[in-house]
Amino acid sequence: ITARYTCRKPKLLGLLANSDPAARRYAEWTGRACTADEIEYELREVDKMGLEAALRAANTDPSIHGIIIYYPVFGAEPSFYGGHMDDYLRDSIAPEKDVEGLSHLYRYNLYHNIRFMDKQRTRKCVLPCTPLAVVKILESVQVYDETKSVGNRLRGKKITVINRSEVVGRPLAALLVNDGATVWSVDIDSVYLMEHQCMSRVDSPVEELCRQSDVIVLGVPSPKYKLDTSCISPGTVVVNVASFKNVDVDALSQIQGVKFVSAVGKVTVALLERNLLRLYENFHSPVVVADGMGMSDARSDKELPPSQSSQHGLSSRQEDTPPRKTQPQSPLVLATFLLSVVSTTAIFFCTWKLSRLSRV
Repeated sequence: ITARYTCRKPKLLGLLANSDPAARRYAEWTGRACTADEIEYELREVDKMGLEAALRAANTDPSIHGIIIYYPVFGAEPSFYGGHMDDYLRDSIAPEKDVEGLSHLYRYNLYHNIRFMDKQRTRKCVLPCTPLAVVKILESVQVYDETKSVGNRLRGKKITVINRSEVVGRPLAALLVNDGATVWSVDIDSVYLMEHQCMSRVDSPVEELCRQSDVIVLGVPSPKYKLDTSCISPGTVVVNVASFKNVDVDALSQIQGVKFVSAVGKVTVALLERNLLRLYENFHSPVVVADGMGMSDARSDKELPPSQSSQHGLSSRQEDTPPRKTQPQSPLVLATFLLSVVSTTAIFFCTWKLSRLSRV
């Protein structure tokens, strides 16, 4: 990436305000990946009571292009501003720096299946990293039908997601529904059929829904939970998102044709990097225009769109003015391509390493 950026490289800031081992491990993975890919990364460890102030400072720092907070910080503690404090912090990250895609603007776009930030469809939205990692893994094991149009590539597929958190399970269900799948969302005390902008309660046992499923996603954050392998049908794709194994791996290996992915962490980090490049291209990079004598910068940091874009993900500036003629910025395109290769390689490595669990 150093060779591709002549002015400045994208910079990611991580804010760590807890002692959770999984959060620290994620921060370390992020740092190693960024170093390997020549992306600037800074980890700031702060007291949780000072986290909001640190976030406000980062939002206005022009040298920072992406921000990630390593959760949980306050957990279920309520916020003075309403709801839970962790949710408030997610919504406080400026959209132009929200590398995880979990702030209100990106959640709104995801749940309404809005895929671009502008009318010209030139600036793609960022998507939550872990749910997107699951999607990329499902693409790599041919669950998606690439011969169908976008939005229909999971048509006819049935998927059970055992997790309905606001960070993983719910956005993942929305992504899968947006691509045409029938999705059952399972939480500790309920099961819902997820449809486009709609969810309806289901009384069927989870085990029966799993038997019908082409894909089962496991995301229960507890070492005590194990899905009974008797409800997993031959040929099912099982993806373990939780930091604990939510299934007996030895018993699972006895089921014919099962494809099991035991973890998604490396793919998640690769997609975090991809999101950073997308934010950089959408909001922070100079616009390259043909000026008759080469290329010139046509946008500065002072011209960033406002954090609170319209509810449809469009800035008023983009709605009121016609698109400027631009020439593709090849360094960004090439850098994005390189990270896509890294992401794809990570996916295939994970699935290859675990292919011994499949019995054809």
